[in-house]
Amino acid sequence: MDIQGQIAIVTGAASGLGEATIRALSAAGAKPVLWDLNAELGEAVAADIGGRFISTDVSSPDGVEASLASVLKTEGVPRILVNCAGIGPAQKTAGKKGAHDFNLFAKVIAVNLTGTFNTCRLVAAAMREAEPLAGGERGVLINTASIAAQGGQIGQVAYASSKGGVLAMTLPMARDLAQDGIRCNVIMPGLFDTPLLATAPEEVRQALAASIPFPPRLGDPNEFASMAVEIVRNTMMNGASVRVDGALRMAPK
Repeated sequence: MDIQGQIAIVTGAASGLGEATIRALSAAGAKPVLWDLNAELGEAVAADIGGRFISTDVSSPDGVEASLASVLKTEGVPRILVNCAGIGPAQKTAGKKGAHDFNLFAKVIAVNLTGTFNTCRLVAAAMREAEPLAGGERGVLINTASIAAQGGQIGQVAYASSKGGVLAMTLPMARDLAQDGIRCNVIMPGLFDTPLLATAPEEVRQALAASIPFPPRLGDPNEFASMAVEIVRNTMMNGASVRVDGALRMAPK
């Protein structure tokens, strides 16, 4: 897809991987729309790149419907959706403090998995009504899983479950939408230098970086964004899962 002039929605766009992605798409000529719950950061990023911020809870059907309706009314039909919104609290299935908190597990699934499906289903429905572009393409969906989807660590039962679900739904979603000219792919990032890791002690950050075969450092969010941009541009990328992890395979802990 030619990105120039296309409306691009990125969830979790106020920081981290989402911010890098919306900036990269904007630089490539897209019209950026930022969906996030952090209004302060989201408004700042939107102002910096000439985009539009809409406060959005991806786990809310009504909330996403309202945000999408606003985009359709003001900007038009989005051709690009990149889902980066997510949370990752750690807790064991059962441990010294007892059983895993049920509501915490449900929240992780609601945001990471159900939220991703929620945005995809609604945005894809809007894309179906758009006129096809060159080659019959109407849009592209890019979801964010994690290498935890294939190798979750101790304490990642909720996170790995949610990301495993995102990974698993990629191919059937791509097949569902193929006749409409809508592609769906998923990126599985490894250890990236995002706000989630920024709070870790420096010695922990260094140890994590050293565990990556090559390059032996934390990933730069711009490297994730670069992959997202390439997937948008490369029409043959469909139903694919792409690891961006420096050949890292996580140990149990």
